[in-house]
Amino acid sequence: MAEIKFVETKNFKTKPDVSKIGFGTQFTDYMFEMDYNPQEGWHDPRIVPYRDLSVSPANTTLHYGQAIFDGLKAYLHGDKPVIFRASDHMRRLNVSAKILDIPEVPFDVALAGLKKLVAIEKAWIPKEKGQSLYIRPFIFANDDYLGVNVSKNYKFLIILSPVAAYYAHGFAPVKIMVEDTYVRAVRGGLGAAKTPANYAASLHAGLVAHQKGYDQTLWLDGVERKYVEEVGSMNILFKINGEVITPSVEDGSILNGITRRTVLAVAKDWGVPAVERKISIDEVIQAHENGTLEEVFGSGTAAVISPVAVLAYKGKEYVINNGKVGEFTQKMYDCIEGIHVGEVEDKFGFIEAAE
Repeated sequence: MAEIKFVETKNFKTKPDVSKIGFGTQFTDYMFEMDYNPQEGWHDPRIVPYRDLSVSPANTTLHYGQAIFDGLKAYLHGDKPVIFRASDHMRRLNVSAKILDIPEVPFDVALAGLKKLVAIEKAWIPKEKGQSLYIRPFIFANDDYLGVNVSKNYKFLIILSPVAAYYAHGFAPVKIMVEDTYVRAVRGGLGAAKTPANYAASLHAGLVAHQKGYDQTLWLDGVERKYVEEVGSMNILFKINGEVITPSVEDGSILNGITRRTVLAVAKDWGVPAVERKISIDEVIQAHENGTLEEVFGSGTAAVISPVAVLAYKGKEYVINNGKVGEFTQKMYDCIEGIHVGEVEDKFGFIEAAE
């Protein structure tokens, strides 16, 4: 495996009060960097002082969007830095790379670079409940010409940001608007990749939802506008008549979320039926009408678990569990957060040491 160089800095930043900053606004002293060209492949892995980048105005990512990213978190177990499902996240980065025709990064080097960076920056990992060190690996095309082609040169970076809760109101029920006008992704498109294009496609609908008083948008499939897919920043799960149901990822139009997979694994360990299948918005509404829709919640790295109090569809609001956090949702949140910080046994092997 290639040696990972470490370039030290003497200009250290003042660490912020994480409770008083927004999500993803402050960054640590160092970042991981690696480059790709056709002659050398992925090369020169290094940890260097965090800095602004210089790119050509003709940079191909700026014009054609060939880029991917992922997101994961680090915590402290005592004084030891750990990362939640680091290997799974780095594998998913390479899944996104395949979809965008970006050369896959060497898994061993990328994972080692990630762990070394977190170990170096462990003093930045917040210690308060609900806080963490957010990790953002990303790759972008780095050619400098105007032409619609797969790029030849790329840059891979990992940056770190101390964060509190994703939502300003913390772990509290959110209101979600079901989007039946706009489309984010379709089968055969980019929905299964974490790529900026997917998030750009969601911005306008999200803005409309916020203007109407809702926290997020719930997307329906792009063809029939019938089947539930995912929320703007997380997967969605329904507890109906004792069974946890989440949309299948087989069509490739939604992200195979790591936290989603965690929820399914934990639910099955508890003996709670948990399935991945197509579920229509009409089935959800019918379950609400007949009293079998028990709980709704989102899952994602940023928010972890996000209880849903209201679903709005075609001008009508459907209140879930009297607008309160459901028992199962709370238990799942407590379990995953407990695994994060070492208070709950990690019987799944999700926690990976950073040093």
